[in-house]
Amino acid sequence: EHSIASDPHDGRAHYYLGNALYDKKRHRDALRHWEASYACDATFATVQRNLALGYFNIMKDTERALHALEQAFAIDPTDARILYELDQLYKRLNVIPAKRREHLERHWELVVARDDLYLEYVTLLNIMQDYAGAIALLSQRRLHPWEGGEGTATRQYVFAHVEIGKQLLHSQQGQEAVEMLLKALDYPENLGEGKLTGAQENNIRYYLGCAYRDLGEMEQATHCFQLAARGIEEPTSAIFYNDQPPDMIFYQGLARLQLNDDEGALRRFSTLIAYGEQHLADAVKIDYFAVSLPDFQTFEEDLQRSNRIHCHYMLGLGYLGLQAFEQAREHFDQVLLLDIAHQGAMVHLKLVPDDEPE
Repeated sequence: EHSIASDPHDGRAHYYLGNALYDKKRHRDALRHWEASYACDATFATVQRNLALGYFNIMKDTERALHALEQAFAIDPTDARILYELDQLYKRLNVIPAKRREHLERHWELVVARDDLYLEYVTLLNIMQDYAGAIALLSQRRLHPWEGGEGTATRQYVFAHVEIGKQLLHSQQGQEAVEMLLKALDYPENLGEGKLTGAQENNIRYYLGCAYRDLGEMEQATHCFQLAARGIEEPTSAIFYNDQPPDMIFYQGLARLQLNDDEGALRRFSTLIAYGEQHLADAVKIDYFAVSLPDFQTFEEDLQRSNRIHCHYMLGLGYLGLQAFEQAREHFDQVLLLDIAHQGAMVHLKLVPDDEPE
């Protein structure tokens, strides 16, 4: 404040005071000083980056936030952190994956400079069904987990192998499908993370069962279906990255159908629907400090939006299991309306037939 009193046009003084005020929760005062800093020095990218966070998280003004962050990256197109945060903002604003991928490819030297950016690009490849490309990139780099990013590399590794395994199944290449799906159970060391105790792998075991069944190896198939049928059958809010995703309950149900346990399958599908209906309108909040949230929160998540996504996804899975395809499609469409890059909804929407039988 003394420096500003001496020289009101000292942009860095406004910037540093803004930082101090933001830390003290005087957010609007901080924004005023950051705006003054930018007015004094329009070549300072970091202050525009800070303004973007303030506009989004405090003012809830997405348009100004986007303009500020794009301006920050235009000022300093060598800043990999700003590129990562800009891509995170694009994701929050539901920018189509193809546009995000193209934007990252234009700045490839920055993408390879950071694990988080690199894995975001890998995720985009998986979203756009370039599974072989995702696997290739994952194999080329030694990755290091970071707080908020735990499980990202292994999740995309598994996703790519399962999706290729399913493609091989559909093309009646059962042995190749088995080999691909077995790889999904074994994480390479370079991913930087091992498998969590009690990791839920119902989807992998289910598709392995299908592959062995198609090969006529019924003993192996039954064993895989039995493994896929196990696990926690009560849904959760899935706040933390190691919480059981609802997909695993869905695959428990599919496996039980293969084992002729129709009652057990029905119970799981119905549980997904009941949870989704009961909690769709919940007012959600996290009122304690927590590590291992599913994503690093540069831009604060709308917890109500996240809850709606989660519940619509559960409803879609439950109705898909019951072969109520129209309802399943409606709920998966709702998920993708809220989050165009939701991998689970994309994958399971493809299991809904285009036309229901009359």
